[in-house]
Amino acid sequence: MAVDMRLPAILKQITLSGSKGAAASLVVPGDVITTDTGFMRGHGTYLDEDKLTASVAGEVERVNKLICVRPLKTRYNGEVGDVVVGRIAEVQQKRWKVETSSRLDSVLLLSSVNLPGGELRRRSAEDELSMRDYLQEGDLISAEVQAVFSDGALSLHTRSLKYGKLGQGVLVQVSPSLVKRQKTHFHNLPCGASIILGNNGYIWLHPTPMQQDEEAGGYYTSTEPVALSDREVISRLRNCILALAAHKVMLFDTSVLYCYESSLSHQIKDILKPEVTEEVVLQTRHRLADQEG
Repeated sequence: MAVDMRLPAILKQITLSGSKGAAASLVVPGDVITTDTGFMRGHGTYLDEDKLTASVAGEVERVNKLICVRPLKTRYNGEVGDVVVGRIAEVQQKRWKVETSSRLDSVLLLSSVNLPGGELRRRSAEDELSMRDYLQEGDLISAEVQAVFSDGALSLHTRSLKYGKLGQGVLVQVSPSLVKRQKTHFHNLPCGASIILGNNGYIWLHPTPMQQDEEAGGYYTSTEPVALSDREVISRLRNCILALAAHKVMLFDTSVLYCYESSLSHQIKDILKPEVTEEVVLQTRHRLADQEG
């Protein structure tokens, strides 16, 4: 029986430039943010004897005279236009319930999806009866937030060909606060895999498709075996994302790619070992700091 033994090693404490300013805006419950009465109270704050105090642990955000605290770890609070990855939880009348890591299940209406073949017509009773032919319980989808209801539930849509049912790949779940908001969340990485960075903390890794089947309307999923090289790339990316998330590094296409390149000198199974994780993440942070700087 093979035994993996690792001896303790001394790790060098290296601080990156600019980290002190970021730490200064972090607060814990009970911290006084400001005593100036000219500011407005936002989410995550309360007034205590004319002092604006934090009620959650997180980062202070100031927008003009409004002060709020964005929690570092919380359920997903959706906004219109967000890209999300979700799992079908229930099929109901003219709608699907989708689990998106938010406080309430999101809603995907039958009228908010593309029909197979891309037909543009009113939904009939036959479409309602065949809803499980399109999406059934357990299916993974990518979608966009169309509206936010008064109770906080999200209304989704998949009317674009880039959204729809997801096929073969790997789902990675991280905290929603770690996913950086960008102009696009669909990326074809040069290493040979594609990534969907859901704003809700669900990240989908899959082989880059050779061609997009537009006639399928977002419902066609390939069942062909995935090549070993593609599976190894996806497995390495998955471990890199978990390593970055463990060290609270913001996740976007550049940080994931830098971490992937820094991990190439290690085996895939070794990336999640504590000493290797720290080394790979530190190299990634240095490259990101050099790029910003």
